[in-house]
Amino acid sequence: MKILVTGGAGFIGSAVVRQAIRDGHAVVNLDALTYAACLENVASVEDHAFYAFEKADICDASALKWIFKVHQPDAVMHLAAESHVDRSIDGPGDFIRTNVEGTYTLLEASRQYWLDMGRPMHFRFHHISTDEVYGTLGDTGMFTEDTPYAPNSPYSASKASSDHLVRAWGETYGLPFVLTNCSNNYGPYHFPEKLIPVVILKALAGEPIPVYGAGENIRDWLYVEDHADALLTVLQHGVNGRTYNIGGENEAKNIDLVRMICAILDEKRPKDAGYAQQITFVTDRPGHDLRYAIDPTRIRKELGWRPSVTLEEGLRKTVDWYLENEDWWRALQARQGVGVRLGTNA
Repeated sequence: MKILVTGGAGFIGSAVVRQAIRDGHAVVNLDALTYAACLENVASVEDHAFYAFEKADICDASALKWIFKVHQPDAVMHLAAESHVDRSIDGPGDFIRTNVEGTYTLLEASRQYWLDMGRPMHFRFHHISTDEVYGTLGDTGMFTEDTPYAPNSPYSASKASSDHLVRAWGETYGLPFVLTNCSNNYGPYHFPEKLIPVVILKALAGEPIPVYGAGENIRDWLYVEDHADALLTVLQHGVNGRTYNIGGENEAKNIDLVRMICAILDEKRPKDAGYAQQITFVTDRPGHDLRYAIDPTRIRKELGWRPSVTLEEGLRKTVDWYLENEDWWRALQARQGVGVRLGTNA
């Protein structure tokens, strides 16, 4: 396959690019290189014969038309998105532009290309989304593919909008598509504004480790390389027009997750006082969903996929990666908003 990956210099997108190349696919990486993108994420494949990079904005229809004409992909994996909830609270307009307008522009470019190619049924538009579109859960229950949408943040609302656009383009125009909604990702190359890298880097710097509220919010954690494998599985074997929820089967309270990371750091880079002493509870963010949990039955039964990395294993791998790649994360700490509390402007 030749796959057009949008957002392929970002966290999840770059994992997909690396995995797709390892699997023998050709990849065209389309990325606008905004603040969270980093071409070092794909440095390991940049000289590969099956890899190409195009700097472009998914809102630029003429650029998309040219890229489709030149590269003629067999599939699109759409990962380009604004994704940080705190940033969406402070500046929702960027999320509407990229996640809604950008998805619309990409869908139209994909549809025209598909029509020009004679409507090939092997073509796929794979839209990668989030479990946050479903809203929040109480102490029990899990999200399924039939859970009604109830987004609670500007970010999740923009992703819900993009999900609906993809489904509409499939139903109305016949564009072949699959859609996936994933749980929280973590792992190597995670941009240092998200919870797990923030904990690691604040701990190493000897600074307060911020935990929102009482740390009781629960997330299902999915190792990013597992996610990349699942996405490529869905692209190749998923049923056209179907949604698949991808979960890590690793639920944890935020406070427990933070303490796990501190314990791993105590072991790998010990100091006089334990890192958990740096934990500081801070004002919660507005509209903070209590719990996310995914029922992965469909992807397991239909496609035979389930995660291979436990939370303990994944956190150890992630901590090791940050300890070994200081040059990567230090270069990103100067970028706008990194290390600053966001999402308090509601």
